[in-house]
Amino acid sequence: MTAEPTTAHSSRWPVPPQDGYTVDDLFTLPDLPPHTELIDGSLVFVSPQRRFHQKTIDLLVNGLRSTAPADVKVEREMTVVLDRRNGPEPDVSVVRASAVTDLEQTHFKAADVLLAVEVVSPDSEARDREAKPHKYASAGIPNFWLVEMTGTDQHPVVRVYELDPVTKAYALTGIHHDRLKTGVPFPVDIDVSAEALKEL
Repeated sequence: MTAEPTTAHSSRWPVPPQDGYTVDDLFTLPDLPPHTELIDGSLVFVSPQRRFHQKTIDLLVNGLRSTAPADVKVEREMTVVLDRRNGPEPDVSVVRASAVTDLEQTHFKAADVLLAVEVVSPDSEARDREAKPHKYASAGIPNFWLVEMTGTDQHPVVRVYELDPVTKAYALTGIHHDRLKTGVPFPVDIDVSAEALKEL
């Protein structure tokens, strides 16, 4: 008896162009996984997320929408075009209402974003803490929040940053553990306690 020949399985990974991908590629390449980002001309695929990540996004989106003025919209997981080689996808964005076109829309321009929020995941710590804030600041996005899990009760801690127009870098303006209260990009008061997260 002879063994059946085995068929080698091969993945067809996209071969990047010599100068890297552009945002045009990000929106036109077929069969990219959901939530693919473009960072410095490289495609970044997102790993499955923890429940903390999704529930924290829900908590922030609900809280922001409850007090958002009519001239802004709160969006989740939408690409923001920073330049031709960078199209990250903040977990939450506050954008000018005038930039929202229709339900077919796939992205926003950096100039229309008032706040970008990243909820840190184990697979994206360096991008969320270092690469993305730097890129958001360079693109002129005036506000940035970094959210991480902390404490034995695993509640969110929110670090709030504002863009310094002189240095073109973010300056930390507050660290919020149980209640997120700030005046920018509009008056915000969100319960971010462990109890609030568990209620979702």
